[in-house]
Amino acid sequence: MKRVLTLLLILSSYILWAQNGSSSFKEGEFLKYKIHYGLLNAGFTSLEIRETEDENTLHAIGKGWTTGMVGMVFRVDDNYETFFDKNTHRPIHFIRKVNEGGYTKDKEIFFDFKKHKARVVNHKKETDSTYFIQNDVKDMLQSFYYVRSINFDEYDENDTIDVRMFFDEQMYMVKVLVLGRERLKTKFGEIDCVVIRPLVQEGRVFKDEENVTLWVSDDQNKIPVRIKASILVGSVKADLIEVKGLTHPFALKI
Repeated sequence: MKRVLTLLLILSSYILWAQNGSSSFKEGEFLKYKIHYGLLNAGFTSLEIRETEDENTLHAIGKGWTTGMVGMVFRVDDNYETFFDKNTHRPIHFIRKVNEGGYTKDKEIFFDFKKHKARVVNHKKETDSTYFIQNDVKDMLQSFYYVRSINFDEYDENDTIDVRMFFDEQMYMVKVLVLGRERLKTKFGEIDCVVIRPLVQEGRVFKDEENVTLWVSDDQNKIPVRIKASILVGSVKADLIEVKGLTHPFALKI
């Protein structure tokens, strides 16, 4: 199950980028997902937004961890943080500290859009490098929040959208396919969702480029309600199980 929880955070960010700045989230929001690895309850992922001293900056934190028998066999403790501009949604500072069965990373990225540079500090390897970035680049975790101001009504079925992301010292262009809409049964009730499929890099984690599907709530919150993926070592599903501090109530169907 190597890197499964990291994968789920990556999936949440390999989606779309927004074209407007709606208030789909706010400080105090908390989301929690239960992760199933095949038939096993593998662990949890949480995402929350905290206040900062700067009223124009948001601080988002993503965590992932294994539990039960899976945790005994393969311990995962993943921590991601991003500070980003509340108005422009541009990343400012990204932190990645992960331990996945002995596979570890400890990195920070500092974004300077005036100079079009990203400074990557690798604490594990004790390196400090600078890379060119473009104006629309996002970090991995921050793009999860940026997607939630997208207006899905502007896109038709089978439309694709390009996303530019800076991750692991590289720039990635990810194409996202809009599959349509579907009403999904959840523990909260039935939720109308937009179904999307990021076309991710074949062979790195996934079996092919179209093995990830996300159901995003078709309301003002734009929350991923379910994520499914087939990976090289099995299948993974994550379901939303806990929600706090939403800006807008869920648009549940009776």
